[in-house]
Amino acid sequence: MTPKQFAEFHPALADQLTQLDENEIATTANRKPVQLDQQSVGRLSRMAALQNQAMARAKSIRRQIDKTHILAAIDRIQDGTFGICPDCEKDVNIKRLNFDPAIALCLDCARGF
Repeated sequence: MTPKQFAEFHPALADQLTQLDENEIATTANRKPVQLDQQSVGRLSRMAALQNQAMARAKSIRRQIDKTHILAAIDRIQDGTFGICPDCEKDVNIKRLNFDPAIALCLDCARGF
């Protein structure tokens, strides 16, 4: 992979990182503890609120995992190993990287071959 191709992926990864951080901030209120006031809220409403809180927490965990993958991809760009599969050391297909620049493994290694 050429240095020009490396340079094309860095802004896309930085944009994804910014978007993840913005989403994390925007959904902070959804992850707060649910108030269980039985006088003003019915049982089904409380259950729905707890479910929404659990889903918000799961999304937050997923964003943190995605952030870790993006930061690792940025590190690979900086150390010159971006686009090289860490398992087999072959080039990762450029179409695969265009689809998700945070992907580290080539298709064969991702499939377990």
